[in-house]
Amino acid sequence: MADQRQAEALARRNGVSNGRPARELSPWPTAPRDASAQGRGTFARALRGFRLPRKLKFTREGKYYVGITLGVGFAAINTGNNLLYLLLGMLLSLMIVSSVMSELSLRNLTVTRRLPTRAQVGRAHLVEIEVYNHKKRVPSYAIEVEDLRAGQPADKRCFFLKISPSSAQVAAYRRTPARRGRDRHTGFRIATRFPFGLFEKSREVTAEGELVIYPAVDPVRLPPEEHGRRNGGVGTAGRGTSDETYCLRPMREGDDPRDIYWRKSAVMNQMVLRERARETRPDVRIMIDTVRPKDAGEGFAQGFEKRIREVASRAVAHIKRGDGVVVATTLGEEVRGDRNMGSDPILRFLALLDAVDQERVEEIRERRAARQRARLEGGHA
Repeated sequence: MADQRQAEALARRNGVSNGRPARELSPWPTAPRDASAQGRGTFARALRGFRLPRKLKFTREGKYYVGITLGVGFAAINTGNNLLYLLLGMLLSLMIVSSVMSELSLRNLTVTRRLPTRAQVGRAHLVEIEVYNHKKRVPSYAIEVEDLRAGQPADKRCFFLKISPSSAQVAAYRRTPARRGRDRHTGFRIATRFPFGLFEKSREVTAEGELVIYPAVDPVRLPPEEHGRRNGGVGTAGRGTSDETYCLRPMREGDDPRDIYWRKSAVMNQMVLRERARETRPDVRIMIDTVRPKDAGEGFAQGFEKRIREVASRAVAHIKRGDGVVVATTLGEEVRGDRNMGSDPILRFLALLDAVDQERVEEIRERRAARQRARLEGGHA
């Protein structure tokens, strides 16, 4: 036992216990270090997530004003002249007044965005901005609202000279989209330079919105229709309202006199009525390749956008003529439009259509087939 106690004492003296370093067995040296590191990490995360409620930016006049104020302050300290101290106090008081009045202008404002129903590449559309002042007695002056969009520079602003208490003002800006797809609006930046224009105080508010930008549509001249397709479609077996004749029969009471076949009536010495064939028009099917080849270069994106524009133009031209149009992709997606539904379903489908890498084609098809099987099994159940 004595030998064992001597061996343990020697091990502790050498910093080793049971074959491991003693500092690994004792938690006291490492616990404070871990706690401090954890505290520093928490503080860093909080500092990164902290955002000032207001942002202040100097205007050009404000920079000159601050420079003059600093110069007067240094002169007053060096000379001890009371007039310079008085002038310094006046300059500093103007800065305080500017801060208080600008804060009053920015407070209790609610901004609302009104997006159009549809928008198209190359065509200007209006976005309305409404600002409501919830203050009961204090108006807001010189309010500038900047509409913020995700991934795009903020370039559109609306200016409001005065917003009376408990009232709203509406302004609009014009924007011409340059690319199709989803246009996501994230919020607003509300700023003012009131009252002296020395500083610009601003704050940001969150207000999400989304507008789908349709592809551009060019005028397309379609080939002339075949005989029997004019004004409605191809005549087929069955009664209808097309220009094709289905059969002839004697006229009965209640028939429309406009359908009398006068030539046959003169030959047969009785009123002969012409029944029209039923109208049917096969859908125009337009295919678009959405698979990006492995060796596709930088020009693929430009060619893909050009193809989408061509498909959109052809689809709109066919719908205006009265045709039903089906736009389908090589991956099996399709959408239909006609004169009753309009071209919005097709244009929205093309606006959100993206190219798919060739490596993902099989994966997408298998996933789609699995969803279809699950849908069928759910319907049978």
